[in-house]
Amino acid sequence: MNATAPDIAIIETTSLGDRSYFISYDGVAVVIDPQRDIDRVQALAADKSARITHVLETHIHNDYVTGGLELARATGAQYLVPDGDPVEYERRAVLDGDIIEAGAMTLQVMHTPGHTHHHVSYVLRHDGEPIAIFTGGSMLYGSTGRTDLLGSEHTEELTHAQFHSVRRIAAELPADVEVYPTHGFGSFCSATPTTGDSSTIAQQQQSNPALTQDEQSYVEELIAGLSAYPAYYAHMGVINAQGPEPIDLSMPEPVDPEELRRRIDAGQWVVDLRARTAFAAGHLDGSLGFELSSSFVTYLGWLYQWGAPLTLIGESSDQIAEATRELARIGIDRPSGSAVGEIHSLVGDGELRSYEVSDFAGLGGAAGEREVLVLDTRQHSEYADGHIPGAVNIPLHELPHRLAEIPAGEIWVHCASGYRASIAASLLDRADRSVVLIDDDYDSAVELGLQKI
Repeated sequence: MNATAPDIAIIETTSLGDRSYFISYDGVAVVIDPQRDIDRVQALAADKSARITHVLETHIHNDYVTGGLELARATGAQYLVPDGDPVEYERRAVLDGDIIEAGAMTLQVMHTPGHTHHHVSYVLRHDGEPIAIFTGGSMLYGSTGRTDLLGSEHTEELTHAQFHSVRRIAAELPADVEVYPTHGFGSFCSATPTTGDSSTIAQQQQSNPALTQDEQSYVEELIAGLSAYPAYYAHMGVINAQGPEPIDLSMPEPVDPEELRRRIDAGQWVVDLRARTAFAAGHLDGSLGFELSSSFVTYLGWLYQWGAPLTLIGESSDQIAEATRELARIGIDRPSGSAVGEIHSLVGDGELRSYEVSDFAGLGGAAGEREVLVLDTRQHSEYADGHIPGAVNIPLHELPHRLAEIPAGEIWVHCASGYRASIAASLLDRADRSVVLIDDDYDSAVELGLQKI
C-alpha cells in the first residue's frame, strides 16, 4: 500500500466564495461539495489518474447549484447526502457515525447541525487516525456558517446547534487535524467574515467564536450580526433538492443591434459585461453594467428577476462563455442571447449614453462647489460603521425598488470598492438620472476626512 497520506486538492470557486475538495489515494478519489461545472473536477481526475468512487455533500446548498448528482451519474460514483434532507433522487443517505470506504481511504460521518438541520461533516482517517475534517458550513476559518437560511423561525435553534456542533468537532478531534470548510472565502453563507486560507483544530480553538465565547454570547452575537443575503438563495435549495439538470455551457445565440434595441425597449435584461469604466464611457441606453469580475454572479443573481430573459453584451466570446458558466452555477441557465464586439458596432442607429467617473477626492471638490447628493450603496452595517455626512444609504439590493426615493439632482454614488456603485450607477442612468460613479476604495474617503461615524 502507498504509505503517503491521501492527497487533498482544493477546487476554488472564488466568485461564490466556496471550495470543493478532491481527495485521492492509490488511484481512487472522493469529491466533496462539487460545484455544478463538473468539467473542472473531471479534468482534475484525469490529471491525477484517479477514479471517482464517491461524491459527498455536507448539506443541501443554498448558495449554488450542486454538481454532485450529475458528477455521480457521469462517473458511476455513489452519491451521499445527509439523511433527512428531502431529495427527489436516489442517493445513499448518511447518518452520524457512518463509515465510507473508498479504496484504502476511510471517511466517517459526523452530524453537525447548525447551518442546516441535517448538515454533516466528514472526517478523513489515515492509518486509523483522523487527519482532516471537511466541515461544509459548520466550522469555518474564524467563523461559522450562517443559521438563518431556513427561515427566521429556525434561526435561534440552529444557532445553538451550530455552537454545539463546532464544540463537538473540537472536542473529538486532535489539535493537528486540518480543517477544510466549503464556505467562508467570501460566501454569504458565512455568518461573519472569515480569516486565513488554511487552519487546524488548534488554531480554531484560539479564533473561532463558537470556541472562544460562551454559548449565549455566541448565539446573541451571531444573530445580531446576520446581514442580508442574495435573493437567488431562495431558489438554490429547491433546485438542489429536486435534482439539478446537467449544466449547459453552450454559447447563447448571437443577437444583432436591432434585436438588442428591441429587447431593451421591451424591458428585458440586457447586461453589459465590460469593465465599469468602459461602460460609463459608452453603453447602450437601457442596458445594465455588471462588470465580469469576482463579484459578478453574486450581485447579478441578487438583483435579477428570476426567469426573465437575459441577454449578454461582451467584448469577446470568451467573456460571454465565462459569464455563462458563472450564471449556470446559480441556476440561471441558457441566456437568451449575446452580442460581441466593440460597443459602437452594437448601437445600430442609436446613440451611446455615458456618465462621469471620479473618486472621493473629486467628490470633495464637487461638494465644495455645488450641491450634490451622495448615495451610499453599502449594507446598512457598513454604513453604521462610518459614512459621509448627509449620504443617503440604500443598499444595492434594495435600489431597484427604491429609485423613486432618491431626490432630484446630481448623484454621486459609491460603495466600498466601486463595484456595487457601478451597478447602481447603471440603474440610475437607465432611469435617466444625472449620475457620477465614484470608482474608488472607501478607505480614501476616510483618509480625506470625508467620513463621520
